[in-house]
Amino acid sequence: MIEVINVTKTFADKLALDQVSLQVKGQSIFGLIGPDGAGKTTLFRVICGLLRADSGQVLLDGGTASRLSKGELGYMPQRFSLYGDLTVMENINFFGSLYGLSHNLILQRAGEILDITGLAPFKKRLAHQLSGGMKQKLSLSCSLLTRPKILILDEPTYGVDPDSRKEFWKILYQLNHEGMTVLLSTPYMDEAELCHQLAFINQGQLLALDTPGHLKERLLHQVLEVRTGVKDPYFFNNIPGVLYSSFYGYKHRLIVENIESTSSLIAQLAKPQVSESFSLEEVEPSMEDLFVYLTEIGT
Repeated sequence: MIEVINVTKTFADKLALDQVSLQVKGQSIFGLIGPDGAGKTTLFRVICGLLRADSGQVLLDGGTASRLSKGELGYMPQRFSLYGDLTVMENINFFGSLYGLSHNLILQRAGEILDITGLAPFKKRLAHQLSGGMKQKLSLSCSLLTRPKILILDEPTYGVDPDSRKEFWKILYQLNHEGMTVLLSTPYMDEAELCHQLAFINQGQLLALDTPGHLKERLLHQVLEVRTGVKDPYFFNNIPGVLYSSFYGYKHRLIVENIESTSSLIAQLAKPQVSESFSLEEVEPSMEDLFVYLTEIGT
């Protein structure tokens, strides 16, 4: 459905995309993750035709991007870009008119979409009076008016509360079940787990692409979870064999080179720092661990 072939894009002397190639299967949910400035938004804008690549090619639905019929691709940018001084329905009417949809068709489709997104009771509310999650649903509603085959979403739930994020993903799964292909980026690793396929991009280069489960298998090191009274987030940083450590308030999570040689040393160092409680166990790698591994440690 979407094929990106050796796409390169530069801005002045900065290489934003470096020979990026990927394929998004039809009727799938494809996720793109990576640190800020990795090139995710640039790639989306190239796919949508909003930016021209320096080299390479984008094919949509079996042909070049320019052959895709008007309205067959829906794009939701990272930031809310509708009009705050218009109501929900006025924004939808305005957006629909830009695509040349008739007033009756806009009303018909708006009714269906607002029911799906849960915005039907708020049709007369000004957009700037909506919560963050509701603003994102309004942006999604506008991008769905043309009933696109392909929906591209740039961090659609960024800054949205957890309940609204769950509701948003229920909507995405419903749209996907009805046959829509979804390509999105997300800063949340729990959302990355929900994608059928996942790609990791950093410094303009595509480093990994597979299912979430298979990607986690690429983490060639072991992960330890240490519960201790030590509150210093940097306590384990300089211990030989510890490649990366993070602190989550009551536990340390460590990526280690070799669990046999490292765990005893960790125990010896940490135990004197606590009065009673101490535990250390090997745990399954998470998507956060994979993110750290690809970003900080390397393949």
